[in-house]
Amino acid sequence: MQSFRNKALPLCLAAALYALASAPAPAADKPEPARVSTALPGVSLLAEQLEMPGLKRKRQIRLYLPPGYANSGKRYPVLYMHDGQNLFDAATAYAGEWKVDETLDGLAKEARLELIVVGIDNGQEKRMTELNAWNSERFGAAEGREYTDFVVKVLKPLIDGTYRTLPGREHTAIMGSSMGGLASHYALVQYPQVFSKAGVFSPAYWTAQPAFDFVASKPVPKDARVFMLMGGKEGREMVRDVKRMAEVVRKSGHPEGNAVLKIVPQGEHNEAFWAGELREALLWMFAPEDAKVAGK
Repeated sequence: MQSFRNKALPLCLAAALYALASAPAPAADKPEPARVSTALPGVSLLAEQLEMPGLKRKRQIRLYLPPGYANSGKRYPVLYMHDGQNLFDAATAYAGEWKVDETLDGLAKEARLELIVVGIDNGQEKRMTELNAWNSERFGAAEGREYTDFVVKVLKPLIDGTYRTLPGREHTAIMGSSMGGLASHYALVQYPQVFSKAGVFSPAYWTAQPAFDFVASKPVPKDARVFMLMGGKEGREMVRDVKRMAEVVRKSGHPEGNAVLKIVPQGEHNEAFWAGELREALLWMFAPEDAKVAGK
């Protein structure tokens, strides 16, 4: 993979699908049969939904533990991910799942990588504002700062205090797609003392044009790793914007070996695409310092 190389399901439609999926069926209709869960045994829900300070709402958290967690006594790196409903289980996903648990179980069996993954459910109709740190005339007032503060100041201390984590920034990553890609890049730049790695999949920079100046004005530590991914079929504007952001990162003086832009010509804006790229991205993000080549 080279650094900085080179259909989207509209984001507003995605938000609408969340609302539609949660709406009750008309009385005259027969209820749909329950979808079968595809989550593996390592996936669980936190018993209590967490309060999100400043947003006056609660949020469900999903947790993945490596296969050997119960018996190992080891401490593990942690990956925080957005859109928790779509990460582990086809029964809760609106457009397919990322298969995070299947991918990481496989990597653990190969002795390649073991992680704890913390999935933060999205706010459905609030998703477009929660995952954006900048106000939008189209979608409304930004809530991304409060959302990121919740992850950093409420969720991370809870996870570190409850599970055997490696809490340092060098072992802590954040990842998401679309609005979650935007939110992940923001989190890395806003909290470089907390995160040292970001998986920025199909980032929706088009919803937040100030993001370019923000990233330019706050260079992250040179050891931070940024994996940017885009599908060639996600739309000309999205491809253009991710290339522009890659150039912003490069001009900030960030080392070429710690920043990747991968553009997959046939990639589309969906979970199947992101699931297929997850393994490579994680192996690169969490590779030892002497093995920064993607997939090594």
